[in-house]
Amino acid sequence: MKIRNLLVIALSFAAIATSAQTKKKKVAITPATATETAISTAIARPKLVIGIVVDQMRWDYLYRYYDRYQSNGFKRLLNEGYSCENTQVDYIPTFTGPGHSCIYTGSVPAIHGIAGNDFIVQATGKSMYCTEDSSVQTVGSTTKAGQMSPRNLLTTTVTDELRLATNFRSKVIGIALKDRGGILPAGHTANAAYWFDDKTGNWITSTYYMNDLPQWVKDFNDQKLAETYLKLDWNTLYPIDTYLQSTPDNSKYEGKFKGTDAPTLPVKTSALYKGNLGLIRTTPYGNTFTLDLAIAAINGEQLGQHDQTDFLALSLSSPDYIGHQFGINAVEIEDTYLRLDRDIANFLTYLDAKIGKGNYTVFFTADHGAAHNTAFLNDHGIPAGVWDAGVTLKDMNKVLAAKFNADSLIISLDNYQVNLNYKVIKANNLDEEPIKQECIKYLQKLPYVMYAVDMTKVQSATIPEALRTRIINGYNIKNSGVIQIVLNPAWFTGHQPGDGGPTGTTHGTWNPYDNHIPLLFMGWGIQHGSTVRETHMTDIAPTIAALLHIQAPNGSIGTPIGEVLKK
Repeated sequence: MKIRNLLVIALSFAAIATSAQTKKKKVAITPATATETAISTAIARPKLVIGIVVDQMRWDYLYRYYDRYQSNGFKRLLNEGYSCENTQVDYIPTFTGPGHSCIYTGSVPAIHGIAGNDFIVQATGKSMYCTEDSSVQTVGSTTKAGQMSPRNLLTTTVTDELRLATNFRSKVIGIALKDRGGILPAGHTANAAYWFDDKTGNWITSTYYMNDLPQWVKDFNDQKLAETYLKLDWNTLYPIDTYLQSTPDNSKYEGKFKGTDAPTLPVKTSALYKGNLGLIRTTPYGNTFTLDLAIAAINGEQLGQHDQTDFLALSLSSPDYIGHQFGINAVEIEDTYLRLDRDIANFLTYLDAKIGKGNYTVFFTADHGAAHNTAFLNDHGIPAGVWDAGVTLKDMNKVLAAKFNADSLIISLDNYQVNLNYKVIKANNLDEEPIKQECIKYLQKLPYVMYAVDMTKVQSATIPEALRTRIINGYNIKNSGVIQIVLNPAWFTGHQPGDGGPTGTTHGTWNPYDNHIPLLFMGWGIQHGSTVRETHMTDIAPTIAALLHIQAPNGSIGTPIGEVLKK
């Protein structure tokens, strides 16, 4: 028995010795083998991710003009990519700053802090622009237009997470005519964000990112493309009688350019732009101009040519300016999207040649939609109207002054919220609760107000669950008002200029026209197909994070859209 045990032990030692020799042989690999091993275990990622946000693009624009789109623009995104046909914004109010923040953080104003384009800081009662930063200076101009940064954004973005995941070897660039459209998507750790300076016609940045513009940006600015485009004038891309999806061109629902007699095309921008290069914002050329800079950035920064994935965050701001001025049924809007379709096609063709088809991933979405012009709806028998918040503010302050013997108890009704004046409340030793109740009582008597909800008591309010969730998600205790005002459908803030009714349109509410956005993915790692199940704006960032195998942003509440990604 003892001899048998000794034999077993001896054989075991021999096996261990053989195994050790084998392991030593495996460790002794050549440099070439090490390189092969590193390559074979590398995480598969696209060379470049491009996010395209179209400011104020309604979901139905994908299909309203579909028959007139060419094959390589919107149709290519739909026919080659994956379309989430029922993507909803998760919060109110639906504005540009919160929208761009949500897309890239996967979070909501309650968490990321961007409660509006402008919001009242409750602790001070002062208005804050979402990207303002007086501690930085303009780079590329002598104006103050560059005193901007992402410091008001409280969470990381998916672009930040990419930089963190690659030890900052990935490059991230943000570009938009609007500062907030370029800054917020690019995040805190971006290599750069660029936006447009109306006075000089230059693309600029701030000292948050750098102390001098790169040479490629200087060279781009030297081309004076804003002037070049504006000298072309704005005429319809096709004969105007073919714009069958639009109201007649000379419509009372549209706002005209300053210096013109009617809101009609063609517009002689060549005669209007002198001293106002910002005019390009309210023309389709603003989109072309932005994509020109995007191409210059890819070439100048060699995006997509590195060992690590790079990220280009684009926002096309012009559709928002055009929509605000002309409304959603104008020839100008139809022409804008027909031209944008062509611009998208050209950009994708460029990416195919430069980065290689199948080597890049694009996602395409919007920050919010837009409502029909209220006068247009009224003329077609649909209830709609405009709420003059300024008038209501004065009236409410009068009522509150009579009740509580203190003036100016409300600072503003911006963002469809009641912002109280805490300095006055404290100075007069008043209790906030009865003031809120008096505000709610007053507001709910107004015929166009559907709900006025105490932000701290949303859970017990008798309102639909979809509204409850959006109010909670939009309420940032430090940057939001204390009462959420919900108007009747097809009502929004504005002014009623005489008998003709308001011109143009706006956004900011929970309704489908503001809340339902396009969302398409195409390229590396993306399935072809579509879904009509409900998806959310907060799902975009975690989906891109899952594609890249990186952590989702640190405030994200979204869920990856699994159907989008190749298995």
